[in-house]
Order: sequence, then structure tokens, then C-alpha cells
Amino acid sequence: MVSSASRPRIGITTYLEPTIWGVWERDAALLPRVYLDAVVAAGGVPLLLPPVGTDTSVLEVLDGLVIAGGCDVDPAAYDAEPHPETVATRPGRDEHETILIRAALDLDLPLLAICRGLQMLNVALGGTLHQHLPEVVTHDEHRPSPAVFGVTEVKVEPGTLTSRVIGDRASVHCYHHQAIDVVAATLTVTARAGDGTVEAAEVDSHGFALGVQWHPEENPDDLRLFTALTDAALKRRSK
Repeated sequence: MVSSASRPRIGITTYLEPTIWGVWERDAALLPRVYLDAVVAAGGVPLLLPPVGTDTSVLEVLDGLVIAGGCDVDPAAYDAEPHPETVATRPGRDEHETILIRAALDLDLPLLAICRGLQMLNVALGGTLHQHLPEVVTHDEHRPSPAVFGVTEVKVEPGTLTSRVIGDRASVHCYHHQAIDVVAATLTVTARAGDGTVEAAEVDSHGFALGVQWHPEENPDDLRLFTALTDAALKRRSK
């Protein structure tokens, strides 16, 4: 845990969704609290980044960036026709996160991409996605039922950033029906599930640019990925 005087500022991308609170029903920028709690518990200060008014200058005040999970990525982002199971896409959010990802990588800003975030990282760098993973792996274990997280065993490639953070194997919380198909040229796959699904990938030649297909924010007893992000953010700041 870092001191309050030096806590790194961690930006987190948010959803823009129709929302109801009290007597109001309006579009709102929102994010599950578990992301905020994970960043705070790891020693960071969370700052929310709504998918409107995109301006990469915001990265200049950040020490690290989290690309959060969420809805399906629009297949138009990687020149594909939509699958019948691809629903509730948010092209505006896709564009917003693509801009932030590319700018963060240009700045070598520490980056942690989660679930949809890993998919966006791959797409932003030129990769593609499986739009409906159950058709590929012939099971629904990555998303067992609505609002129920699955548990996936992942095997990590030794000698990678991923392995330095979480070790050679891990049992993780997952909830997704899309996943990486063609891997972007500048990404290296660093973990897979037993069925071959890409579970983690790192951006080549960057200090800390890591994406995971699972949801580390859902396990408050294991904050290693968030702690590694805040540590990398502090090191970058010290330079």
C-alpha cells in the first residue's frame, strides 16, 4: 500500500447507458463499484472517464489506465458482419476506448484491460474477435447464465509479465461470450484456458500493457493485477 501523499491516479473507462435512479430515467455514465474498490484497495485514486468528449490530454493527468468490461464490441470495428448473438453494441464507446488505448500506448502509460477491455485492446491494434465463443469451444462455461460468473482455470506462459504478477496458473472469474480470434501483430498471448481461449495478452515493447479476459475486480481477495498496475504507475511517475 502506498502513502496517501503519493497515490497514483488511475483512470477507468465507463459505460454510457439508459439508467433509472429515484424519479429519473436518463442516460448516465456508470461503472460497477467493484472497479473503484479494487483500485482504492490497491493504493490508487480512481478517476472515471465517460465515453463522451474524448480528449487524450486527460491522460496527461493520469498515472495509469483501466479499460473496463462491458457490452459486445461492434464488429464494424474490425470489418466483420454482426453475428445474431452480438447485441447491445456501443460504437461510440468503442471509438472512445480505441483512441484512449492508442494514446496510452504512445505515452507508455501503464494499462490494464479487463474482459471487453482485452477485446478492445486487440481490436484497436488490428486484431479480430470470435463474436460468439460457445460456437467455437462448444460450451457455455465462460458465461454460464445471465449475471452468473463462471470459473476458468488459466495456464500462463512462463517468463511473461502475466506470470510475474499471478504465477503460472490461476483460477479466475469470467463472464463473456466474445474473445480474441486473430491476435494483433503487436500483442503476445500470455495465458489461455484449457479450451484454447485467449485469457491474457501483453503489448510488445511496453513496460506495463496487459489485458486479461477475466474479471479480477470480482475477487477482492486477489488484487495482484491492480497492485501491479499501481506499482507500475508509481514507477512511471518517479521517472
